[in-house]
Amino acid sequence: MPRIERITLRRLNLPLVTPYRLSYRTFDTFEPFMVELSDSDGRSGFADAHVAPGSSTETREGGWRFLGEWCERLVGAEVEGAKEAVLARFAESKVSCTALVSALEVLEGHALLAIDEETRLPLMAPVNATEPAAIEAEIAAGVARGVRCFKVKVGKDVQADLARTAVIQAAARGRASLRLDANRGFSREDGIAFASRLDPEGIELFEQPCHAEDWQANAAVAAVSPVPLMLDEPICTLDDIARAAEIDGVGFCKLKLKRFGGMDRLAEGLDAVRSHGMEWVLGDGLGSETHGWLEACVARKTLRNAGEFNGFLKAHDRILNPPLPTDAGAILLPAGYAPQPDSAAVERLTTEILRFADTRRTIHAT
Repeated sequence: MPRIERITLRRLNLPLVTPYRLSYRTFDTFEPFMVELSDSDGRSGFADAHVAPGSSTETREGGWRFLGEWCERLVGAEVEGAKEAVLARFAESKVSCTALVSALEVLEGHALLAIDEETRLPLMAPVNATEPAAIEAEIAAGVARGVRCFKVKVGKDVQADLARTAVIQAAARGRASLRLDANRGFSREDGIAFASRLDPEGIELFEQPCHAEDWQANAAVAAVSPVPLMLDEPICTLDDIARAAEIDGVGFCKLKLKRFGGMDRLAEGLDAVRSHGMEWVLGDGLGSETHGWLEACVARKTLRNAGEFNGFLKAHDRILNPPLPTDAGAILLPAGYAPQPDSAAVERLTTEILRFADTRRTIHAT
């Protein structure tokens, strides 16, 4: 049986082209944890995942500690059974668990990574502008490069959000659809006030108005919303999907690889959403190029809407070799596409590194 011989754990810092503003935080950089491993048969694998402060109860410190402990435990262990051992502790750190399990799936040559024919996956794009003229220019530029779906961040101020949404609707009318995302920023009362006054024209869905754990508040907003609600942060298991399906007005579930524990479990989740009569949207807008590639590989056979695995387009730097191809507002996966980490870029963007081999560890921080 092949054994895991080496593991390298990195903390990356990926500066963004433009600050990414959410209701709970503005990101200037993404800081994913990257896992690279190799086994005694000469195979290698890699993956990463981003613990985004404020998006859940997970912390960067806890996620880094989880990965360090598990990398030390797994080095020298048989590959077979490693994923199951880590997944048994999934609830402790979903994002970090996913990074490690996904790296093992890449090492094993997961079937979803085999691109047998060129595949085109349309992407959603965010609207960052706030002033009417700038909004019009941003929508026009996006449409010109092929974007047909835009995301509008709301969740701070009901009246201001409604006014900005109306401006964006006017700019996008007849050219693109919209998705509204509150990122849990509304109270129950404000979520109801926003949704009940919303003009549904051109809007696909309204995402996660209230706190992730407040299912009742989100259900109350869904009851008055003229567009389907999409739940995001609370969707991490098959049971969560089944619970969402019981709420009138919830028509979508947002799934992210980093919250599902690997490609196998994510694919199972996508199937479950549709079996419960809903539609899924996939992707982490806070993810790296590696994470976008893995999500695109899972989605490519069954995607029916614009993907949200677009975080890598917000960063200055690419970390895959060859880079993940894009064309006219979409990811374009060529047949046979099988990237590796861009070693020079990854090294330059690394702020901390742990190396594990034969139970020995060296630490270097920059």
